Amino acid sequence: MPMTLTLAALDSRLSAPTRQLTAPGPDDAALLRILRTAARVPDHGKRVPFRFLRIAGDARIALADAVIARLLEREANPGDGVIEKLRLRFTAPPLTIAVVAKLGEDEKIPASERFSTASCVCLLLLQAAQAEGYGAQWLTGWPCYDRPLLESVLGLSTDEQLVGTVAMGTCPVAVPDRERPDPRALLQDWNPA
Repeated sequence: MPMTLTLAALDSRLSAPTRQLTAPGPDDAALLRILRTAARVPDHGKRVPFRFLRIAGDARIALADAVIARLLEREANPGDGVIEKLRLRFTAPPLTIAVVAKLGEDEKIPASERFSTASCVCLLLLQAAQAEGYGAQWLTGWPCYDRPLLESVLGLSTDEQLVGTVAMGTCPVAVPDRERPDPRALLQDWNPA
């Protein structure tokens, strides 16, 4: 494939709002194809410091209920809008992939590098899902950092961290692009003192 087509595909990446994602989502074959691409990340030391949790079918509702229950433990009156938005995060898309970083002891590779690898997985999940014709959105927020939720509900070990959830499905409406930064404004030349 010519490089210009590859760059055009990368430049067309958009996040599709989770609340707009509907069925169908990726089937098993499409999901494995997407995951194969997502696993092609820079990985110092070849540690494969990530894993995936698939949230589909009735598990979507169960997770939404558990996350809302945890929210109500954390906050006295979060508001109906906050609760509904949280519910839709897991129930609207037909498929969500949770990306888990494995950050246990490692004498050679710092945890920050391994977390960066897992973060790259999330970006490639977005791009691979879009390449397969699906909309996707990477979400973080407090559920990624709440240890009782991560350990009791999602089953993460104490040395794992949720990097985010990537919702996938069909987006029935065109997603408008947003203004992107000008790379010229971000680039500086380094000169030795």
